Amino acid sequence: MIKNFFIAFILVAIITVALLGFQGQHRQVTAIEFFGDMKRQDKMKFQKPSAFFADGRGARPPVDGTIPMGYDIPGHPIQNSGASMADIDSPLGEFSAGTDYLNTGKMGDQWGTGLPLPVTASLVQRGQREFTINCAVCHGATGQGNGITSKYGLLGIANYHQDKYRQMADGQIFNTITHGYNTMMAYGDKVTVKDRWAIIAYIRALQKSQNARIGDVPEDKRAALDNEGKTENPPPPTDPGQPAKTETTQTR
Repeated sequence: MIKNFFIAFILVAIITVALLGFQGQHRQVTAIEFFGDMKRQDKMKFQKPSAFFADGRGARPPVDGTIPMGYDIPGHPIQNSGASMADIDSPLGEFSAGTDYLNTGKMGDQWGTGLPLPVTASLVQRGQREFTINCAVCHGATGQGNGITSKYGLLGIANYHQDKYRQMADGQIFNTITHGYNTMMAYGDKVTVKDRWAIIAYIRALQKSQNARIGDVPEDKRAALDNEGKTENPPPPTDPGQPAKTETTQTR
């Protein structure tokens, strides 16, 4: 009985080895597999041949006109000749790798101040839109650091109405948006150069809304601002049937 068991066991082992082969050995023909090996999946491998395409290459050439994320069109005048980027709605020149103030926020080795784009109502409106999409979730709709994430344990969110941020250079804010800071992720690959400056313009508008002074108002508008809300206070009406009350002064 035991003899028959060992004979059957040896036969099963021989058949198993013959069918599955020895793992790790190189052979010209793929061994018979009951379950396909993961290293022979039907997928495209980097710089490997593929019988699926007529040219035998797995890696495919990019579509004509493809631009890598984070780069501008080579030779485009917006990036290479210093042309104005005033057209905020232009789809060109949105991401670039320039070394000037527009692209880095730096003037030499110092953070610069001032927006390199014309500050228009359109720029501020675009900044409001981009701020709402990308920033308000943490910084809040008014920039006070009370966005929805602050209610779920995220700490250290900047309140733009603090003196630290009101006095911070525009270029430093641009750099923070581009590369991130502490728990804030980098948005340089998500928000275009123009939109980063538009967000800064909107942040400055938010700060002005909470810390404006009369000196910030154009002179020709100050008189109207001074008179706003002022109304003449007429004396209360008197009953025609009642004699008017008069004040008397008694002397001794």
